Amino acid sequence: MRKTIAVISGDGIGPEIVGQAVCVLQRIAQRFAHDFTFAPAPMGGCAIDAYGKSLPDESLNTCLAADAVLLGAVGGPKWDGVEKENRPEKALLRLRSALGLYANLRPAQLFSQLADASPLRADIVANGIDFLVVRELIGGIYFGNHQTEQIDGEPVATDTMRYSRSEIERIARIAFEAARKRRGHVTSVDKSNVLDCSRLWKQTVDAVAVHYPDVTLRHMLVDNCAMQIVRDPSQFDVILTENMFGDILSDEASMITGSVGIIPSASLGEGSRGLYEPIHGSAPDIAGQDKADPIGTILSAAMMLRYSFDLKREADTIENAVSKVLDAGYRTADIAGLGTTVIGCAEMGERIAAEI
Repeated sequence: MRKTIAVISGDGIGPEIVGQAVCVLQRIAQRFAHDFTFAPAPMGGCAIDAYGKSLPDESLNTCLAADAVLLGAVGGPKWDGVEKENRPEKALLRLRSALGLYANLRPAQLFSQLADASPLRADIVANGIDFLVVRELIGGIYFGNHQTEQIDGEPVATDTMRYSRSEIERIARIAFEAARKRRGHVTSVDKSNVLDCSRLWKQTVDAVAVHYPDVTLRHMLVDNCAMQIVRDPSQFDVILTENMFGDILSDEASMITGSVGIIPSASLGEGSRGLYEPIHGSAPDIAGQDKADPIGTILSAAMMLRYSFDLKREADTIENAVSKVLDAGYRTADIAGLGTTVIGCAEMGERIAAEI
């Protein structure tokens, strides 16, 4: 297989963690006889410093021409004074829009070796944590009408939640397709006992489910889901939900795994091209010190292989390699515990690549 991967190293620890993910992908290409071309695409604060723009046109075109995009992290206090429309965070929003990415996939997986890092009770963790949150990314209340007006002498704010049937259908298909690659179960989360948007959501998801007879579906109210994630996370396979609910639930899910440093994510749209990145920020306080945890970025690369390139065996190989290194007791500082060996970012990447 020949694929071009746009590489946005970004700011802070971005170049360190992306460098290790690229090394792991190169090892995968070597083992499985693939041909991966890595195309640099400067974006974020580093691009402001070099080109005056957080997302240069050339970088955007590189991403549009690539088969997938691998991103480290962008932003940092250094660029807080940059005008609003040129901030590093705006570059990320522009890129998502240009790529037509409407689905965010965030796994919540607790490696058994890191069970002690979870804030949940040991008896809950013992049942396992391994589910995927599929969040609609460019609709709902975040993208509705926002208005503050004076009524009867006081400010009144209104934010509008809006979804069309087609928007719900396309994100539902992403969730059902993901479930087919996992354990075949979707939990659709809404607030249909109160919201018209949620009632349309529920009806539409039911209609899409008819086309996936091999996937089981259940509906759950969002408040109950928030409770169930901490009561018994092992019951979930794929959680499908709208933008605001997904924002909240995915953050809850990331915390029960013990560290944000090991959580990957994918943003997908029509077709196979996607944007893959860890969920953490640029951590400028530890940049250049070889302290960063590259596992989240490396697992994001595994998601790229699985969802954009349909290379399940290769994705499994990366995930198994991470598990073997953790089995051997090696940890970066953010996930270190008693009896473990603390190593740096580069050595962690090298050890994972060696297991491949």
